[in-house]
Order: sequence, then structure tokens, then C-alpha cells
Amino acid sequence: MGRRASRGLRIIGGQWRGRRLPVPAAPGLRPTPERVRETLFNWLQGWLAGARCLDLFAGSGALGLEAASRGAGEVVLVERCVPVARRLREVALELGADQVRVVTDDALRFLQRGDPGRFDLVFLDPPFGSGLLERAFSRLPAVLNDPARVYVESPAGAPLPPMPTGWRVSRHTRAGDVAGCLIEVRNGPTDGADLGAGFR
Repeated sequence: MGRRASRGLRIIGGQWRGRRLPVPAAPGLRPTPERVRETLFNWLQGWLAGARCLDLFAGSGALGLEAASRGAGEVVLVERCVPVARRLREVALELGADQVRVVTDDALRFLQRGDPGRFDLVFLDPPFGSGLLERAFSRLPAVLNDPARVYVESPAGAPLPPMPTGWRVSRHTRAGDVAGCLIEVRNGPTDGADLGAGFR
């Protein structure tokens, strides 16, 4: 999700590389910029195959569908807007993406209720300025594997809220006014490097 609507998005790698997908017309819908997605999935290369992924604030589905295209074993898209969730199901059907499951639900309620199995990778791109990121952070450990990775997208320059113990920011990227970081999650001790760091 995010701040502005877009006319469409392009899957940039994997099985459906080059496929252009419509973005539902919904207030605040903002697909992750292509440059940011390319950087993110370069970071994940060699690790994504077979992973169980959660796109928690799915919106356009840009992150979750890209992960499915690149070999993720299962992708769960959580979207509370009924028309947007319906369109995501249609897109998954058009792609033949049997590994994609769309859940129509509030993201925080989904985390509180839980899901069968845990996730290796979570994408967090909540509406900017919503305050949802900190609330999602506090509930995510219960649904994560060990180790796991969490990708966060936010306005450039915005600090991360406090992170749970064992989370470490390992990568940063920025494209215009959008920034992203990749967090490594382990239950074991960490040296604290980059914990709580802002986006750069």
C-alpha cells in the first residue's frame, strides 16, 4: 500500500518476467517502485527458492507476486480492501500462480489470529504515516521462522520503530522519496549493529 495510485506494474524477473499487471484503482495504492524491487530481489537471490512468504499489506501485490515469479514456495497476500483482494485473486488465477493465496483481512488481525505454519520472508509496506509498522513489528515474531527476513518500505529518511530482540538491519536502498531495508531475524544473540537505524 502507500500513497498514490499507479497505472500498472511489471514483474521484473523469474517465471513471469515482463508480464504487466493492472493495479486496482484504490485510494493510497502505491506499488513498490521497480528500481527498489530489483534491488530487493537481488539481495534475496539464492535464498528465495522454496521460501514461505507473507505480503502483509499486499495492495497491488507487487512484492508477493514478484516473489512467486522468482520461485517462492508459497506466498500469502493479505489485503483488507475487498475489491483489491478480489483483483489479486483474479491476477493469481490469470498467472496460474497456484502457490499464491489471497486472504481478505486486516493485517494486524491476521497476525494476531496466526496462520498454519511460519514464514521465512515478510514484506511490510503499510500506508505511509499510518503507525502500522510498529504495531506489526510487535506481532511478527510469533509467525516467523528462525532465521527469517523482513523487508520494510517507508518514506526516505523515516526512522525505524524499535525492533524486537534479534532483528538486525542488513541492507538499505532508496529510490526518490521511497526507502527500503532488509532485516535479518534470528532468535540467537546479535551484536546490535544497525538496530533501530533509520533509512538512508
